[in-house]
Amino acid sequence: MRKTFFILNLLIVNLLVAQNSTKLNVTESIEHRDKYYRFSDVLSNYLSPSGQTGVVRKGKKDMIFEIYDENLELSYTELIKGELKEKFIGNVSFDDQIKVFTVFSPKKKETIVYCHVFNLKEKTHHKIQVYTSSTEKGTDGFSNGKLREIEFSISPSGAFLAVAANNTKKNSNAFKIRVFNAQSLKLVYQNLYQEQQDHFFEFNDLFIDDDSTVYILGKLFKEGKKQKKKGKANYNFVLNKIEPNKVESLELSLNDVHINSLTFTKEKNELHVLGFYSEKNVLKIKGACRFIIDRDAFSLKDKKSYLFPEQVYEDLYGYRMAAKKKNKELSNFKVDYVLSDAKGNSYWLAEEFYITYHYTSNGGMYTVEHYDDILILKFNDQDELQWGRSVFKRAFKPSYNVFLKENELHLILNSGKKLSKKEDGRTKTSKTWLQSSALYDFVYSESGEVSYDKIQDNKGNYYYRPNYGAFYDDKFIMLSSIGLKTRFMILK
Repeated sequence: MRKTFFILNLLIVNLLVAQNSTKLNVTESIEHRDKYYRFSDVLSNYLSPSGQTGVVRKGKKDMIFEIYDENLELSYTELIKGELKEKFIGNVSFDDQIKVFTVFSPKKKETIVYCHVFNLKEKTHHKIQVYTSSTEKGTDGFSNGKLREIEFSISPSGAFLAVAANNTKKNSNAFKIRVFNAQSLKLVYQNLYQEQQDHFFEFNDLFIDDDSTVYILGKLFKEGKKQKKKGKANYNFVLNKIEPNKVESLELSLNDVHINSLTFTKEKNELHVLGFYSEKNVLKIKGACRFIIDRDAFSLKDKKSYLFPEQVYEDLYGYRMAAKKKNKELSNFKVDYVLSDAKGNSYWLAEEFYITYHYTSNGGMYTVEHYDDILILKFNDQDELQWGRSVFKRAFKPSYNVFLKENELHLILNSGKKLSKKEDGRTKTSKTWLQSSALYDFVYSESGEVSYDKIQDNKGNYYYRPNYGAFYDDKFIMLSSIGLKTRFMILK
């Protein structure tokens, strides 16, 4: 049996990709003994303008606030007591502050939103009750077992904070936006949008500008909540513009295609709405789309669609299968990152994510999260698609992060110790069960050429988690896995 297994592996062995050491300068902080190693859920890892790094971690109910100095030596630790039913819902970071938002429901149908304010410069923490609300539907701030939808956005200058909440009532939808002074968290104004009985509204994204005007994007369903009826989309995308005493709506359409979700990005003093589209259903994608909004006139200035280049499919399926797979479309992608360089180019990145359900022998069930292939698109300053690439990978947890440095895109991720080049042209980046892992820097040039640079073999070294990384002041900092001993890695 072992001999057969060995021969089989010889038959399917692939050529190894040449792996250079990374072009980045790599340093590690001193080792830190962590007595709070059970607080393994990292809520925020923030590199402030003053050069200090703030880390907020959560345990079963309490939180830990840690500050590291410019040399990444631990300078402050504070244990913050919490309630068992106090749930983390999001965070924003700016200047020398981290604001962590939680929701707590002490009574049935009552929801209290708190903000934990962590100040790195003053080494302080305080907790503020942001607002309280009631709901006619569900209990403990939940509906159908899910946390009520609460989303956050901070204005580019850091002056205003917008909080959007789904205030679903018994017989109607009622969505409320609250705008706060980002420093004091005092309410500036609040307003309702999409309040109606006949149509269901599904939130997508939120943006607030420096004038405190809020833009909320979502799907307005024509009938019921099904994504498709009679082969056509059963919804329209609606952009809501909200001011203290005024609410406007603008419909966005790409004509007879399916779009799962859209997201905001601000480019060239315009508001861009972007995502992926399909000719089949909302879970599939065959290209990218962009809506350009004139913010002053609140009108659709332009809309564009782009078919994925064939190189995207070659990276995923090999040159033999690329054309065939292109007709079948990709699945389960949403935009993760939108980055812009000094030349006005923009990069969109998306990771394939889906959940599978598995049954045990005793009738129980468990879920498995999949974080698989990565899609990369580059656009020039005229919004023209320049190139597209993808990363063929398989993972069961978030594994990557990206940043731009000297007009090159760096994609940092953990993979198998040795990348393999398949006969069909693909480069596989997943870790097999026989392999140890390694930390890689995939570097994409301005023209889309890629080099696979190894940062370190993880065996015998600290295992770093790029998805918790932070990029500021031309350097990328990431934390190792939480354990009795932890440290940081700095790439610059």
